[in-house]
Amino acid sequence: MSTLRHFYRNIFTETILFFAVLVQIISGLKLFKSNRSTAKTGFEKLHIWTGLYLAIFLVIHLSAVLVGRYFLSLDTNFYFGVAGLNSFPLNLFFIPYYGLAILSFFGHNAAIHNKKMKSKILHLTPEQQSKTILILGIFVTLIIFYGLTNHFKGVTIPEEYKILIGK
Repeated sequence: MSTLRHFYRNIFTETILFFAVLVQIISGLKLFKSNRSTAKTGFEKLHIWTGLYLAIFLVIHLSAVLVGRYFLSLDTNFYFGVAGLNSFPLNLFFIPYYGLAILSFFGHNAAIHNKKMKSKILHLTPEQQSKTILILGIFVTLIIFYGLTNHFKGVTIPEEYKILIGK
C-alpha cells in the first residue's frame, strides 16, 4: 500500500478515481431502475441486484474511507478495514457487508459473462462457466474472511483504530 499510494493518493489521480466510482454508482442506479422490471432469467436478476448492492457498498465504503482519513485522521489501511470485522457486535454488520460485496462482485461478473459468452470453454457452456465464477466467488470470500479475522490469524488491532469500535 505504501508504494502504490504515491501513484493513487495525489489530488489528480484521486479526483479521477472518485469521479470514475461516481459514474459507476450513478450509471448502475439508472440501469437498476430501468431494468429491474424486465429481468427474467436468474442471471439477469443476479446482474441487476448485485449491481444495486455494489452501488450501495461503494457509497458506504467511500464515505467511510473519507471520514476515516479526513475526520478521524486515520490511515485507511488494512487495520481500518478489519477493525469492525474483529469486534462483536460490529462484526454482525461488517461480515455480511463485506461478504455480500465480494459475492456481488463475482455475481455481477458471472452475470455479465453469461450474457456475453456465446461459446463453450473447456467443454463448459456459458451458464456452467458463470456458475463456476459464482463458486469461485464463494471460495474467495471464505479465504478472505479466514485471513482477515483475528480468530484464525491473530490480527491485533492497533490502539489508534479502536476508536472505530467504540473503545
